[in-house]
Amino acid sequence: MTALKKYARLEATGLWRERPEEQRREVIVSVGNTSLIISDSKDLPLAHWSLAAIARANPGEFPARYHPDGDAEESLEFTESEAEMVKAIEKLRRVIDRRRPKPGRLRLVISGLILATLCALAVFWMPQAVQTYALRVVPEVKRVEIGLSLIEKMSSLSGAPCHSDSANTALDQLSLRILGHAGRLRVLPNGVQQTAHLPGGLILVHRELLEDYDDPDVVAGYILAETLRAKQSDSLQLMLSFTGTLSVFRLLTTGQVSETTLKQYAEHLLLQSPLPVDRDLLIEQFSAQRLRAAPYAYAIDVTGEQTLSLIEADDASSGEFIPSLSDNYWIRLQTICGG
Repeated sequence: MTALKKYARLEATGLWRERPEEQRREVIVSVGNTSLIISDSKDLPLAHWSLAAIARANPGEFPARYHPDGDAEESLEFTESEAEMVKAIEKLRRVIDRRRPKPGRLRLVISGLILATLCALAVFWMPQAVQTYALRVVPEVKRVEIGLSLIEKMSSLSGAPCHSDSANTALDQLSLRILGHAGRLRVLPNGVQQTAHLPGGLILVHRELLEDYDDPDVVAGYILAETLRAKQSDSLQLMLSFTGTLSVFRLLTTGQVSETTLKQYAEHLLLQSPLPVDRDLLIEQFSAQRLRAAPYAYAIDVTGEQTLSLIEADDASSGEFIPSLSDNYWIRLQTICGG
């Protein structure tokens, strides 16, 4: 320690007593490696005080009185004439104190690290964990309810879903043929770009897919592609990711999604373009449904250059194709929006 080297040869005269009932005696005090050495006039050591365990009884006053920390009975005094020794002792005490472990500071650092960890968990881990839990526990009936609520919010921008008693039967037939369930399709007059999927297995279809093509297998292909998107990205997860953690907590605690949240996400959906789907997986779906892929392929690219693999898949198929709808149902479905 640099401070110790500086005061290595410093000596001073002091008054020392081992117990309160004893007379104070004049002693010589010097600075050792780690202690104050108290000696008599013959240079015989009387006591060693650890520099790390010295306490001052009257800070800033003279005569300066010191004692071992925790033992006030033994004492050592310096008059003002020995101010140099007092200054040295005080400096050494400050140096040692600075190097002493600070439990309070350590606790503060540990508390800060714990708080930072908790904050990191709250920001990065908890939202994902809560969302994953919500996706696992929200029942299908609630998903359908959310999907229908989103359609209701979209209606103010896109118009209400098209409805016709005769055409609705045809729409249910198409839903049953492609999705395996009736009542899963909704046709919108405007807004959605081609198709979109909602919580509860609901799929939206733009009216143009019905009115602009003569073959029902075109819209069937678009619906089939949308089912792949729904498998690749859970529609409820997409909504919860967009609306944030608060909406997830609300859904878990109340079973409800706020009107504002539904409206915001409905507006967001109407602005989204369908994401591309894996071509090989789509071909597998067409094959499993015994559905022609070529009508859909030419609807995407009239030249067929960009969708050649879909067209060739039909040629390579060994089984018979099953029409998505009969002519009678298709004609009725095309009029669902009054077209």
